[in-house]
Amino acid sequence: MRSDNNEPEKNKKPHEKHHSPHQHEKTPTHQPQKEKKKKSVEKQKDSSHNHGVDHVPSEESTLKHKSHHGHMMEDYKKRFLVSVILTFPVFLLSPMIQEAIGIRDFISFPGDEYVFFILASLVFVYGGYPFIKGFVKESKNKRPGMMTLIAVAIIVSYAYSTAVIFGLPGMELFPELVILIDIMLLGHWIEMRSIQGASKALEKLAKLLPKKAHLLTDDGKIKNVPLKSLQINDKVLVKPGEKIPADGKIIAGKSFINEALLTGESTPLDKTVGDEVIGGSINGEGSITIEIEKTGKDSFLSQVIDLVNQAQERKSHTQDLTDRAGLWLTIIALGSGAITILVWFGIFNMNFAFSLERTVTVMVTACPHALGLAIPLVIAVSTSISAKNGFLIKNRSNFEDSRDIDAVIFDKTGTLTRGELGVSDIYSLNSEYDEGYLLKYAASVESKSEHPIAQGIVSAVEETFQVEEFESHPGKGISGMVDSKKIEVVSPGFIKERGIEPEDKQVLNLFSQGKTVVFILIDDELAGCIALADVIREESAEAIKQLQNKGIKCIMLTGDTEGVARWVSDELKLDEYFYQVLPKEKAEKVKEIQDRGFKVAMTGDGVNDAPALAQSDVGIAIGAGTDVAMETADIILVRSNPLDVVALLELSSATYRKMWENLLWASGYNAFAIPLAAGVLYYQGILLSPAMGAILMSLSTVIVALNAQLFKFNPPKLRGRDNN
Repeated sequence: MRSDNNEPEKNKKPHEKHHSPHQHEKTPTHQPQKEKKKKSVEKQKDSSHNHGVDHVPSEESTLKHKSHHGHMMEDYKKRFLVSVILTFPVFLLSPMIQEAIGIRDFISFPGDEYVFFILASLVFVYGGYPFIKGFVKESKNKRPGMMTLIAVAIIVSYAYSTAVIFGLPGMELFPELVILIDIMLLGHWIEMRSIQGASKALEKLAKLLPKKAHLLTDDGKIKNVPLKSLQINDKVLVKPGEKIPADGKIIAGKSFINEALLTGESTPLDKTVGDEVIGGSINGEGSITIEIEKTGKDSFLSQVIDLVNQAQERKSHTQDLTDRAGLWLTIIALGSGAITILVWFGIFNMNFAFSLERTVTVMVTACPHALGLAIPLVIAVSTSISAKNGFLIKNRSNFEDSRDIDAVIFDKTGTLTRGELGVSDIYSLNSEYDEGYLLKYAASVESKSEHPIAQGIVSAVEETFQVEEFESHPGKGISGMVDSKKIEVVSPGFIKERGIEPEDKQVLNLFSQGKTVVFILIDDELAGCIALADVIREESAEAIKQLQNKGIKCIMLTGDTEGVARWVSDELKLDEYFYQVLPKEKAEKVKEIQDRGFKVAMTGDGVNDAPALAQSDVGIAIGAGTDVAMETADIILVRSNPLDVVALLELSSATYRKMWENLLWASGYNAFAIPLAAGVLYYQGILLSPAMGAILMSLSTVIVALNAQLFKFNPPKLRGRDNN
């Protein structure tokens, strides 16, 4: 041990009490929330048997996820183009159109009404097939929706028009029918394109990996091999400018690694022997050799792709609301259609063709197409933005709920702090030496030692002096000659043996904060002291400030002593902290905060945080956390940056706002359009045709889709992030 006055804090007896720096803090007036359902903590999968890259996240495997949407998009496109081509002769052969533009004498020929019928029937059968098929499916599932409305409208129009062709008195609706089918096919094609476009992030991720890797063989030769042949523990050479083929650890070389596309970290990271690298990241100017550690499904990139897939497919609370609204809108539309034909035909004594046209217009106009797209498109775009910024969403409902968070609990070590020892304070106790020189003298001597304290001191300076006559004194400290001066860096116990008692209040305060303190002796005289502590992240204070500005209470959990906890709390101006909390007690502390009426987000990175992450309303795993923490969390933040918690909450709020914008537009459109389609303004000279109703419905769908895309091209400004 280097300091006999600084025992390992985790071995000390834990206390149940906690401390708040705000003596008169008021308990919020929220009603105590209902105990949330327990989230299952999935067991960590043992992937040790997977030595080969059996599941490299290739472009081909990623596209399988989207093949269904891709086939549907192409199918709608083909049906739309064929139907449009057939629509032109249908219009030219329509008696009504011929009379309207005065070409009947030039176009008509014997039997033209049957050609007219056959062409319209082709459009009905070929173009209308997807809607009739969807109607059958919705009927089997007893969940009528937009396909039901479209199918009923085109079937009724076709049946009535066919009867007119074969002798029933009235006016056929084939022109309206074919244009309606054209517009509906176009709308669905646009929908599929939007969904495909929102999923482009997966294609980009799949393309990040190179096609081949430079495998180092046992005899020292380099062999270019495909990625699927790589195995764990293989040695791979990565040349300057190349993509890293798989997750691993650098065993030779040094370089800057660009992980921007994977983690959102815009600045290339300086990495050397022993550092972890991610498959798909880009090597800088130096050659490095890596040892493969993760492959296939275990790789970071593969997990990101899976999480993005899952997040886009999962329904949200708002989506459930949309589904219920869509069901009721379908019922209302069908009921409105029935009432429309009864009123016009039965009460106002209008002819059947007119009454039927009003009914068809109501059902077409009321199709909840925009409502059905309102949420999924925003989810797809939001998930893409999240992945780009290094936010991996596992539980979409809890992600949306995070906008209502009013308390964030941070684990200290590895979250608010770096989890590594660093210099926090330097005090000169001799006017002859300033603090900068004291640190440099100490670092020079410590550069000869491998002790964690030595590494913490050396990391605080850029250069050191030459050292001679270096000696190590186990349990006491080290010494050496620097600039002809005897420099000793020793423990508090050692200076007590020398009969030296520092009385400086600042020095005594360092001990009360639980910091590790070493003293510097120059030529046997006390010159100063250096305090070391778990280094607080540079971003932590700003993150806490921004959360508090949003009215969110910031709390810290730590297993450290009260002194350490109080020091970190004072530095960051936390609202409250709990100290000497055992791992098994963390979930209890989260529950305690919830019982006060707070909606709680827990942020941590270790195995001992998993129960607390599961207990919280929103569990956030930050940085390169353990697999267990990641399995338990609702959201994973790839970077070890507390500011990402702020950015996450902002993205959640922005996503929710965009969802409601789309819902309000889609619902408001239907509330306005249904009465208009039914003909309430007929006597004021305003009457919608079925085709015009379809255009309005499609326009609503396009607006909803564009609003979602605006979210993509103009994402919210996420504080602490570089919006690329």
